Amino acid sequence: MEIAIYTLTSELHDEKAIAAVTQEFLSSLRVEYTLKGGDYTDYGSQALSIIYVRTGGTEGIFRRLLPQLRQQSQKPFYLLTSGKSNSLAASMEILSFLQQNGMQGEIIHGSADYISHRLEILGCVSEARRKMKGCRLGIIGQPSDWLISSMVEPTRVKECLGIELVEIPMDELLQAIDAAPETACQEDTTSEAIRKSLPMANRIYGALQNIVDQYHLQGFTLRCFDLLTAVHNTGCMALARLNAQGIVAGCEGDVPAMLSMMIVQSLLGISGFQANPASINPETGEMLFAHCTIPFNMVERYELDTHFESGIGVGIRGYMKEGPVTIFKVSGDLSRSFIAEGTLVRSEAKSDLCRTQQVIQLADSRQTDYFLTRPIGNHHIILPGYHRELLENILK
Repeated sequence: MEIAIYTLTSELHDEKAIAAVTQEFLSSLRVEYTLKGGDYTDYGSQALSIIYVRTGGTEGIFRRLLPQLRQQSQKPFYLLTSGKSNSLAASMEILSFLQQNGMQGEIIHGSADYISHRLEILGCVSEARRKMKGCRLGIIGQPSDWLISSMVEPTRVKECLGIELVEIPMDELLQAIDAAPETACQEDTTSEAIRKSLPMANRIYGALQNIVDQYHLQGFTLRCFDLLTAVHNTGCMALARLNAQGIVAGCEGDVPAMLSMMIVQSLLGISGFQANPASINPETGEMLFAHCTIPFNMVERYELDTHFESGIGVGIRGYMKEGPVTIFKVSGDLSRSFIAEGTLVRSEAKSDLCRTQQVIQLADSRQTDYFLTRPIGNHHIILPGYHRELLENILK
C-alpha cells in the first residue's frame, strides 16, 4: 500500500518549529508513508495521496494549486490535520470550497489511533480501485433468462469502477470445449455417474482458461445452464477451480454478482461464494443460502455430487469453516448495495437443494427485511470474515 503525504504550509509560520511538530505528529501514526513535502509534481500517482495541512493561512495556496492537482488526479482530496496552528480551521475552509465546486474530500482528524486506522482503510480502498481500473470481465453468453432484474450499464461500470465488460458469444466457448484435449482427472468419487462426467468437466475448465487467456480477462460470468443441453454437463467444477486461482468466475451470467465478486477480490484478495437464499426466518435472522459450486480455496473440504436442478454433470458440496461471514451485493447500476455481517453456524447437505448449503445467522435479524422487501436480485456473495467497513468505504 503506497501512501504519499504532501504538505501545505503558510509562509508566515516558522519552518523549523513546524518541522518539529510534523515529525512528532507523523511519528505517532502507525502507517508506512513517503513524505513528499511541498513538491506536488507526482501528486495522484500513488495508491493514496494525502495533503497534510500543517498550518492555517493555507487556503489560498491550495486554491492556486487546485488546477494542477485536478489535472493530475480526479480522486477525492484527503486533508490530514494535527489540529495545531489552525490547521483544522484551514482544512474546513478548503473542504467547504471543494464541495461548493462539486468536488469530494474528507478531513482526517482525531487521535493517532483513529487517523492510523482511517489511513489504512483509505489505502486499502485506493489500492483496490487501482486494481480494478483497466480490468476486463467477460460475459460468456447472455445473462440467464430468469435474471430479469440483473441488468447493467456498461458505461457506468467503466466510469465508476474502471472495469470493461466484454461480451463473448456462447458458441466460442462451445468451440473451445470441442477443441479441448482430454486430461487426467484430479478428482475421485465413488459415484460411477459422476466419474464418467469428470472428463467433460475438465474440458470445460480448460476451455474457460483458454477464453480467459484469449480475451485477457480478470474474470467472467457464464451462462452455465446452456451447458446442460449443449454438452450434458456443468461449469460447477471449472468455476470452483478458477475462483481458487484468483480468476473471478460467476454463475448464470449474473453480471452484478460478478461485479460484487470483483470488488471483493480487489479489496480483500479473497474469493466469494455466489449463492441465493433458499429460506429465511424473519423472526430470528437465520438464513439458508445454497448453490452448486463454491471456490475450492474457501472450503475446508468438499464432495462431488450431481448438479441439483438437472441431476447431471458435476456439482460441488463445499464445507466452509464456521464463524464470521459477510454477505454482499451491488446493483447493476451501482446505485445500491447490501452489506450484512453474520455467523456461518453450520453447513447442510439436503437432497432437495443446490449442493453447497450454508446456514447463516445475521448479526442484525432486522436485515432480513431487505431480502423480503427490496432485494438486489437473488444471488448474493458470501465471504469469510467481517468486512462491512471496507466494503462501505469502497462504495462511497
